[in-house]
Amino acid sequence: MELLTANGIDYLFRWGHVLAGITWIGLLYYFNFVQTEYFKEAEDAHRSGAIQKLVPRALWWFRWGAMLTFLTGLVLLYNRHAGLTLDITIGALLGTLMFLNVWLIIWPNQKIVIASAQQVAGGGEALPEAAGAAPKAALASRTNTMFSVPMLYFMGSSAHLPTGFLSDSTMVGVGIAAVIVFALEGNGVLGKQGPLTSVGGVITCGFVLTAVLYGALAFL
Repeated sequence: MELLTANGIDYLFRWGHVLAGITWIGLLYYFNFVQTEYFKEAEDAHRSGAIQKLVPRALWWFRWGAMLTFLTGLVLLYNRHAGLTLDITIGALLGTLMFLNVWLIIWPNQKIVIASAQQVAGGGEALPEAAGAAPKAALASRTNTMFSVPMLYFMGSSAHLPTGFLSDSTMVGVGIAAVIVFALEGNGVLGKQGPLTSVGGVITCGFVLTAVLYGALAFL
């Protein structure tokens, strides 16, 4: 039974990687393209109710989808370490930073926002740290949305349209691409939303970043 061979087990991890990734990225787009825009227009009571009851449920699937995507991805990378493409290298870098943003920035700050909303609903005062927590989570989430566009491109192109393989001659392009990614990640942690504030802006930035990273890998 081929499913129980090494290739079959590898495929099962790929299947799990795809299922978890769809869950994670689908909810990322929901948060950024649907929920955030709704909260801008919703009445205070409706927004508070959603933060208390809807957001925690969505965040549970979101963060554990990210975790399972990351862990299955590690297994797949281990199985293919001898033939890493440029595409999967940058795609994995983007995916790893996105995973870290979820667990180290978005989720910890969202917990504060949720706790504050629950405290206010119970007749108490808002947590003072909630005012700063919401923008931090939002910026990291917008950054992840921007990263998701090239990440998905390079994950797919690695198997179907690879730019090349890791070697001494390709390290300049990989290095430049990595510097660009880390600079944007730094802004996602300590900077401002800028053009990522709007839905159109974050989508445009995602496609522009994909073109820039592709150029770095293909021509440098």
